Formats: sequence, structure tokens, C-alpha cells
Amino acid sequence: MTDRQKAERLRAVKCFVLDMDGTIYLGDSLFDFTQEFLHTVEALGKTFCFFTNNSSKNREAYLQKLARMGISVPPERMMIANDVILRWLHENRPGESAYVVGTPLLEEAFRESGIRLAGQDADYVVLGFDTTLTYEKLAAACHMVRAGKTIYGVNPDWNCPVEDGFIPDCGSMAALVRASTGVQCEFFGKPSRHTLAYMLEHTGCKPEELAVVGDRLYTDIAVADGSGVTSILVLSGETQPEDLPKSEVKPDLVCDSLKELTRLLKLL
Repeated sequence: MTDRQKAERLRAVKCFVLDMDGTIYLGDSLFDFTQEFLHTVEALGKTFCFFTNNSSKNREAYLQKLARMGISVPPERMMIANDVILRWLHENRPGESAYVVGTPLLEEAFRESGIRLAGQDADYVVLGFDTTLTYEKLAAACHMVRAGKTIYGVNPDWNCPVEDGFIPDCGSMAALVRASTGVQCEFFGKPSRHTLAYMLEHTGCKPEELAVVGDRLYTDIAVADGSGVTSILVLSGETQPEDLPKSEVKPDLVCDSLKELTRLLKLL
């Protein structure tokens, strides 16, 4: 595919849904090409919003982090996997209590949404990307699963990219629970259809008007698979070029980073 053909694929896109870790920044370091990409999108009369699977923080924490990096957006342009599972739980398990294996910020998000937190007498277990994880939390979650309680995972990511490499994410923690109990939890972040429906509803876009940009094949790219939504893989985070031939999930476009995507947009 030529650069011109790649650019034409982007013409119908009205909104870019951007992953964060590994796509616009690594850890606390904003990529030097991110701001130019955002300015280019707006100059073309298109828009952007953010969606992160990282369930270790809440929306306000991400808005504050973006602001420190010089990116100020209204709250409605910051989507997070936490919101997807919270909406589903309200619709499908109303009035029930949760045992949350997560950070204090994830617990706060549950409280603020009106879901009651409880100990091992809770109705179900929720597993997040818990950077405050303890053996006691894992043991309690596994005990509840063996007792027949349902376990849900906020996001399926195996790793979270940081400045000096990767750290285990929610998917890795869920694998530990599965190894102990034999039970695989249902996930709600990318690439679940729960998230795809949330993105389309939240942005008001038709599938062909939406592009999802991210660094992970099995989450960012897979969420758009077979949907009409354009998927754009950037190689600035977890996925390496040698991973592409081995993956069943194929992106519509591959760019080294947002810098290359900016160059393609400037061809329009």
C-alpha cells in the first residue's frame, strides 16, 4: 500500500481513539511527536479522544497527567476501561457488592459509581491492574472464585509499557488466578465488544468514521477486528515488527509511531 493509499484510508475518519501507554507517551514521558499529531488532527477538522485499558488510575488522574504534559481535554474525551465495566455491572448486576483487587483509585471509582465494596462476602470479584497487589488480595480472590463467585477482569493486557521496559498488567494477574483456580475471567477493556460498543456510543461515530490507534495487537487492534472501524498499529510501545507475521489479528495500517501517522494525514 502506498503512502497516498494509506492517507486515503484516513479520509473518512472523523475521530481518532488514541491508546495512551506506548502510543502517546511512555510512563511520564510524552513522545516528542504527540503534540504535532494532535494539532494536525484538529487542523483537518477531525477530532481525537483517549481510551486507556490501564485500570490502575481513574479518569481524573489521567486528565491531570495529560495536563502536566501540556494536553488539556474535557472529561468526555478521556475514556477508560473502568467505565466500561462499571456501566455493565450497573446494568447487569445492580445492587450487588464487589470485592475489588485493585488500586485505591480503582476502588474509589467503584464507590463513586455507587457500587458497594465488600470483603470475601461480596457478590463477585473484580480484578484490575493492581500496582498495590498483595498475596493476601490474590488469596482472597482465589478463595472466592473456588466458592463459586464470578470474577471479572477490567483489562486483559499482559504488560504495561514503562520507560525502562514492561511491568505485569491485569492479564498477567488474571493468569495467576486461572492457574490457581482453573477459572478464566471475562474482560471488559479492549478488545471486548463491550468496549467497542462504548466507543461508538460515546463518540457518536459510525464504524467507518472511527479509527483506533494503539501499540498492542491483542487489545488496541483486536477491538476493531471485523467491525468496520479502522485499526492503526504504532510500533512505539509493546508490539515489535517481528510480532506481526505471527499474529492472527492484522491492523489496517501500521506506522512506526504517531509521527508517521501525522505525515500521512498531511497528505490529505
